Amino acid sequence: MTRHRPPARRRTRRPSRRQQQRDAQLLVFAVVAVAAIGLVVMAVNWLLAHWWVLVVVLVLAVLAGGGWLYGRQQRVRWEAVRARGLRYGLPQLDALHHTRFEDAVRELMQRDGCRDARRVGGRGDLGADVKATDPFGRRWVIQCKHRRDGVRGSAVGTPDLQVLNGTARQVHGADVAVIVTNGRVTGPAVTFAGQQRLHVVDRQTLAVWASGSRPLWELLRAVPPPRRPTPLS
Repeated sequence: MTRHRPPARRRTRRPSRRQQQRDAQLLVFAVVAVAAIGLVVMAVNWLLAHWWVLVVVLVLAVLAGGGWLYGRQQRVRWEAVRARGLRYGLPQLDALHHTRFEDAVRELMQRDGCRDARRVGGRGDLGADVKATDPFGRRWVIQCKHRRDGVRGSAVGTPDLQVLNGTARQVHGADVAVIVTNGRVTGPAVTFAGQQRLHVVDRQTLAVWASGSRPLWELLRAVPPPRRPTPLS
């Protein structure tokens, strides 16, 4: 007699650990989503029942935004007034650190309408301490030479002008190349500047400019004509 073998039992395949983790994460996500939706619905229902709270929040937000805007406008107006009224005396300029002297020159250019004036002096500045664009579109490159002892300090000489002449136009794209000092300038340096179309702001010119009577381009001779009209002109 032949014996019949009982049918083999199929082994049920258990889900892998990774699959279990995914299922658990999906379950947690679903629970969190349902809870979040429930909270949103409760918050909306509460706001509908207490609509005046939303009105108060909106009013406070409007007041806060208006206060911030008003404060910003006041700061802009104050900066404009301060810039228009900016004045420096020679004793003030003499007492400055050389980097602060560069900042003062930048501020004077901004006062005269050069909104993009910035100080770029430092290591590797290639002869440019301040750059600015005037209201007539002309690009200014300024080298600053501060003397702690003022007129008694060492004079600005031809080598200083040669550095400016070598980089102002070729490297920085200057329309107007200027050297500004609170000290003295040698005669040969002034001659060289005239030959190379450079401009020298010596101590006397600096005093007039810093006093706020006229912008710098009205104090210098042979400044190039306006490059193009701008919103500032």
